[in-house]
Amino acid sequence: MNKLPLLAAALLAPLGALAADLHVSVVDGPAAPTPLYVALYDSAQGYESNKTVAAQIVQASAGAARLSFPGLAPGRYALRVFADENGNGKLDTNLMGLPTERYGFSNDAKGDRGAPGFDAAALQLNADLQTVIHLR
Repeated sequence: MNKLPLLAAALLAPLGALAADLHVSVVDGPAAPTPLYVALYDSAQGYESNKTVAAQIVQASAGAARLSFPGLAPGRYALRVFADENGNGKLDTNLMGLPTERYGFSNDAKGDRGAPGFDAAALQLNADLQTVIHLR
């Protein structure tokens, strides 16, 4: 009997135990059904250059939505969310560059004349985690 597959499974099992799920609730969105664009980042460099680790588009209903990012490695993650209220696939801004559609960040972080930095929005993920993002 070949014991190699059993040995490999036993050695790799602890690695699977390190994975965690990030569960996100988005609230305070538009009352009408609206797509939410949700981006997940795992580093300040990725956050600043908009290089996501994962992204999802989910439908908000009655101003809220739930989604999950399963099987993430332990570490720091930040989320950006916006409600595409006019359905054009992008976050619209006014002439001054301020968003005209609802948006939010993990930790409900707020920026000073722009998006908050990665450190302000970062969540520490060591085990399954539930977080809430309030759109504004």
